[in-house]
Amino acid sequence: MSIEIKAPTFPESVADGTVATWYKQPGEACKRDDHIVDIETDKVVLEVVAPADGVLKEVLKGEGDIVLSAEVLAIFDSGAAASEAPAAKAETPAASASEAKETVQIKAPVFPESVADGTVAAWHKQPGEACKRDEHIVDIETDKVVLEVVAPADGVIAEILKEEGETVLSAEVLANFSIGAEGGAAPAAAPQATAAASEEAGDDDAVAGPAARKALAEAGLTAAQVKGTGKGGRITKEDVEAAVKSKAAATPAAAPAKAAPAAPAPLSADGRVEKRVPMTRLRATIAKRLVEAQQTAAMLTTYNEVNMGPVMELRNKYKDLFQKTHNGTKLGFMSFFVKAATEALKRFPAVNASIDGNDMVYHGYQDIGVAVSTDRGLMVPVLRNTEAMGLADIESGIMGFAVRGREGKLGMEDMQGGTFTITNGGIFGSLMSTPILNPPQTAILGMHKIQERPMAVNGQVVIQPMMYLALSYDHRMIDGKEAVQFLVTIKDLLEDPARLLLEI
Repeated sequence: MSIEIKAPTFPESVADGTVATWYKQPGEACKRDDHIVDIETDKVVLEVVAPADGVLKEVLKGEGDIVLSAEVLAIFDSGAAASEAPAAKAETPAASASEAKETVQIKAPVFPESVADGTVAAWHKQPGEACKRDEHIVDIETDKVVLEVVAPADGVIAEILKEEGETVLSAEVLANFSIGAEGGAAPAAAPQATAAASEEAGDDDAVAGPAARKALAEAGLTAAQVKGTGKGGRITKEDVEAAVKSKAAATPAAAPAKAAPAAPAPLSADGRVEKRVPMTRLRATIAKRLVEAQQTAAMLTTYNEVNMGPVMELRNKYKDLFQKTHNGTKLGFMSFFVKAATEALKRFPAVNASIDGNDMVYHGYQDIGVAVSTDRGLMVPVLRNTEAMGLADIESGIMGFAVRGREGKLGMEDMQGGTFTITNGGIFGSLMSTPILNPPQTAILGMHKIQERPMAVNGQVVIQPMMYLALSYDHRMIDGKEAVQFLVTIKDLLEDPARLLLEI
């Protein structure tokens, strides 16, 4: 029976997608839920799987073609060759041998419209080096994230066309890859072991996508050793990471390998040590955006200070119960600031707005970016719809961003958009600073170190835990009166946290 293989139904915000990779070719046998094609949108890569056992009869959309939501990609024959495929393979060993030497192109990922190009950051495999299917072979760094490119099959890299540091465009060819080139060089070992390995790989393909298969290979695990939590029991990358952590907890860590002797440090003209390295694309983008913000915006900063005593008292009173109630999520200070900022943004819509050319765009929602420091630089992932989030949701979201940021796993979709930003220099000991705007936003709030200081309260000198607050804003959009009142609103809400719950 012929079945139409269709593209997934895209959400309203996604107009179309691109056929990224076909993993099965016409006439090739497929198992039910086998991964057969990737559809890449400007936000995510969507996997399309086989609806039943059978063969792929005809591909209607080739790699690189644009497809619409639910558009037909291929024709699939259910059950047509599930029994014929083994016989065909047995009759035509010569065909298998010729396929083993097929050369394919390794291409850069298809970048979204907001990304013009990327840079080859690092080659993890060299020409002639054997690769396993889905093994990590090269990193492409854009101005937002680092994208991993994996091997399409078992084989070797025949030729590298783009060296480290070179700029590449969307879907540009990076290297030539020889599929199965090492297959003939392998010793004629026990065919039973080969068959078992092939069957095991087939099982992995059926229940895990490319990212999960790569993670399984890196961890030395099989699909049978990992419990899948995805749709239909499919294994996700997060499932593999959880399995690795549980395995590491039960197994003592291996002794680290002995480090190779370091190369002598380069010397300057006068004999002193110095090191020159190219600026990463992320660092270059951060620098460019910050300079643009200062050159294009009429940026001012207003300051205030807040007594953190009430928030600290509330946190100390309920932090243990909060953590127990919310499955280990810890109660920090950032969630109070996010909620206070959300309430203040409702009262002062201009602070929640952005400038687009000669237009002022007022947003009917609050998406707050939280600056996260990573090894690669400052990133600002966005908490969506904070007006609908509780303190536990905010803390959980921020912790997830921090972990993924340190691991280099923040995606473009995590950092796009945002109507307001909060940055906390206090965790590094900053007492006061002037934060720079994050265009096209029109304001940013800076938090700082909590420090006990003598304050005059009702004619008495009282030692209180105080924090300086800084609000940088674009005077083209926000008047000074609005900026000061906005910051005072945040101060009042934090000094009387009950008002956050009462929304008064």
